[in-house]
Amino acid sequence: MKGLPEERAVTLALYIVENNATVRQTAKKFDISKSTVHKDVSERLKMLSPTLYEQCRAVLDRNKQERHIRGGMATKHKYEEKRLH
Repeated sequence: MKGLPEERAVTLALYIVENNATVRQTAKKFDISKSTVHKDVSERLKMLSPTLYEQCRAVLDRNKQERHIRGGMATKHKYEEKRLH
């Protein structure tokens, strides 16, 4: 995803809010690095659109709180797959 960083920050934040997406999912969708997504939505967006920043921050904070659960489920799935083969 090319273009102005300011436009990209808004586009990424809208995607995160609309899809309850993680930074990793967003980076994959737009074919950019996780670092770029994080910088855009945590630094650039704060100056551009404080309201959208707060909405995006809420989704990312919730994702951060839930990530240990997703990690545990991924590990469980991994070992279930190994057990079946």
